[in-house]
Amino acid sequence: MSVTVRVPAKVNVQLAVGAARPDGFHDLANVFLAVGLHDEVTVTAADELRVTCAGPDADQVPLDRTNLAARAALALAERYGRDADVHLHIAKDIPVAGGMAGGSADGAGALLACDALWGTGASRDELLDICAELGSDVPFSLVGGAALGTGRGERLTELEVGGTFHWVFAMASRGLSTPAVFREFDRLGEGREIPEPVASRELLDALAKGDVDALAVAVSGSNGLQPAALSLFPELADTLAAGRAAGALASLVSGSGPTTAFLARDAEAAEGIAGALRASGTCRTVRTAAGPVPGATVV
Repeated sequence: MSVTVRVPAKVNVQLAVGAARPDGFHDLANVFLAVGLHDEVTVTAADELRVTCAGPDADQVPLDRTNLAARAALALAERYGRDADVHLHIAKDIPVAGGMAGGSADGAGALLACDALWGTGASRDELLDICAELGSDVPFSLVGGAALGTGRGERLTELEVGGTFHWVFAMASRGLSTPAVFREFDRLGEGREIPEPVASRELLDALAKGDVDALAVAVSGSNGLQPAALSLFPELADTLAAGRAAGALASLVSGSGPTTAFLARDAEAAEGIAGALRASGTCRTVRTAAGPVPGATVV
């Protein structure tokens, strides 16, 4: 018997970042939107824990116990006093190391799949608790839709969205380390006061109304990590400029990068922007997706 779970990528439509805390993390106001790029995690009973992966950039995915899918299986097994003897296969379509929470998605997908395979009957709150232990983005991968993440991003308040938003994502030629981006954020902020992170009321209202023009205005400058990402990877500015020149309503670095995200008026406009970005020579690959979409789901 096996169980397969489909789990989405995310874009950060806002990422307000506070000063470094004593534990090294940063308080965030992180507005997540799940978009229609998915990984599928299939869990099958096995003699021992094993991870395999197929799909674009699968060779960059760790197949040992550092993989978040493996860590999720181990965490659930430990909580319920059983062995994590499963084969975890990841069908990868979310860009790897792209700031779109592909690893976190795999963790959430494996957790839900193992829960279903083993019949543990864990509550949603228990699953979210394990997700939070695994990483700041993992709870949202389980929930999907749209949500405001506070704390280090793991405490979620689900948000209403009044329509579908169309996005174009440009993947960069190399990755960016999330810890390195946060360190650069701290360096750039030395000697000045960092305000407490709060969600933008204008942005939340735009999501709730499904107003793409209002969202375009609200996402401008909404990513507190963007200056740090551009400092470490200046070429991303060329990609952002190419997307704007192609008609994107708004452009931003997604999360800690290096993926750049472009808001389009509709699906047709998104395809036009994607074609222009592919021709621009400023990025490695380009994908289009719309959101919100559901979180981790057994298929």
